[in-house]
Amino acid sequence: MIDASQIKPDTPVVCSNNGQFATVDHIEGQDLIKLSRDDDGQHHYIPLSWVTSVDDQVHVDRPGDQAMREWSTSADAARLH
Repeated sequence: MIDASQIKPDTPVVCSNNGQFATVDHIEGQDLIKLSRDDDGQHHYIPLSWVTSVDDQVHVDRPGDQAMREWSTSADAARLH
């Protein structure tokens, strides 16, 4: 599992086909990444379990369109995934 301390605010989040689809706001608890607000002012959450690696970007295990369909708008809902 990825060490959450490796993930820093403002780090780009990229999908499995290397396109950026979000930016890290901060780590929420021990198991979620809270993403920066989108153009509509909405935060989204993704589970750390999606993360495959961290370097100067956070890499996730799915295409961006799938990630955006599956992300959550609340921490509680994200933990149910």
